[in-house]
Amino acid sequence: MCARRHGRGRRAGAAPAAGDTGTVTVTLTNKGAQCTLKGFPGVDLLADSKTASVSPDEGAKAQSLTLGKGGTTSFTITYVRGEAGSAESLAVRKASFTLPGDTKTAHELKWSYGEVALAADKKPSVSGFETSSD
Repeated sequence: MCARRHGRGRRAGAAPAAGDTGTVTVTLTNKGAQCTLKGFPGVDLLADSKTASVSPDEGAKAQSLTLGKGGTTSFTITYVRGEAGSAESLAVRKASFTLPGDTKTAHELKWSYGEVALAADKKPSVSGFETSSD
C-alpha cells in the first residue's frame, strides 16, 4: 500500500483573522515501490472532544495518480478561520489523514492555524491529489 511508503511535509497560507480563508498543503513522497492513489485523501480535523470530517472540494473529481519511488504528490486543505470560542468554530489541535485504499493507517499533523469555522457556508474542504513541482 502507498500509505506506509510516504514521507510528508506541509506548507501553509494560514488565515490571519476570523473570517479569512487559509490553506494547508500536505506533500507526500513515495519512499517505496511504485503505487497508485485513486480518489481523495480522507481528512479529519481533531479538537479536544470533537472531530470534523473534511469533504472534497465542491466540483472536484477524483483522479488516479501513479507515483514511482521518490515521486511526490500533494493535496490542500482549505478552511475559513473561525472565531475563538464560537459554537460554529472548532479549536483544531491536529489534522488526521488517510490515503485511498488504506483507511486504517492514519497520519497526523499538528494544527497551528487557529480555529476552523464549521458554518454550512464556510466548511473546510480538501483537494484531490496533484503532481508536486517541489
